[in-house]
Amino acid sequence: MHNNSSVGHATVIDGRAEAALLKGHVAHEVSRLCAQGITPSLAVVLVGEDPASHIYVRNKIRAVKAVGMHSISYRMPAHATQAELLALISSLNTDASVHGILVQLPLPAHMNRDVVTDAIAPAKDVDGFHIVNAGKLAVGREDGMIPCTAVGCRLLLRRVIPDMAGLHAVIIGCSNIVGRPTARLLLNEGCTVVMTHLQSRDVAAEARRADILIVAAGHAGLVRGEWIKPGAIVIDVGINRVEKQGHASIVGDVAFDEAARKAAAITPVPGGVGPMTIACLLWNTLCAAQGRGTGILPRI
Repeated sequence: MHNNSSVGHATVIDGRAEAALLKGHVAHEVSRLCAQGITPSLAVVLVGEDPASHIYVRNKIRAVKAVGMHSISYRMPAHATQAELLALISSLNTDASVHGILVQLPLPAHMNRDVVTDAIAPAKDVDGFHIVNAGKLAVGREDGMIPCTAVGCRLLLRRVIPDMAGLHAVIIGCSNIVGRPTARLLLNEGCTVVMTHLQSRDVAAEARRADILIVAAGHAGLVRGEWIKPGAIVIDVGINRVEKQGHASIVGDVAFDEAARKAAAITPVPGGVGPMTIACLLWNTLCAAQGRGTGILPRI
């Protein structure tokens, strides 16, 4: 681990430091590609005027440029038709100078997310949401594009515990963006994986058995200290905006101070998984430019 500190009994996993290491590695590889006449290029498509989406896109484009990649931004109005968006994606699919395509979610209500996602060429699907990429991961293959947050979670875990074989991993949240792909990656690491969700009867009891607990529920402070097995590794994917006495702050899905007294290591919010997600988008884009899947992680 790098630049990590202790709070209570837990080591705080510094996602910003880990992201900086990965970005440095990507920048080095980008410079090598550029020397060969190949500039990795990411096309980012934003439909509508969602304020949060605009912020996310701006941050992604800034990060792409910072490592020497080329970024192309496409803005479409909220009233654009799905056919217009699909036509743009089709043109990007056939553009050899574009290595990665990212369509920022959420889309306007009149567009079908699955149709749009599956229109992106699988090899250029840097979000890892295409059904072909999801299917590869579902059967244990890592030669496709893998969702960025899932890749980031595994990298952070490997920093704390390089060999996860045999550990009991519990995931709270079963989205196709985080929960399901992360479960597949942990199965590939040799973990015993339990996935919980809204229909699970006693999530707290499941969490108490976890050597590795990954929380991606979108519910501020859901996981309390009493849910944590002593010595567990806790990865908090939640990003929740809360207001107290007129002041807004960003918190995770885990009650951090309580959990830190029980866990061996824990990610903070902010500064944990979030920076890694952006760094792994750069990693995915690099891999797309190199014509390979994203599962073979760098040793940095």
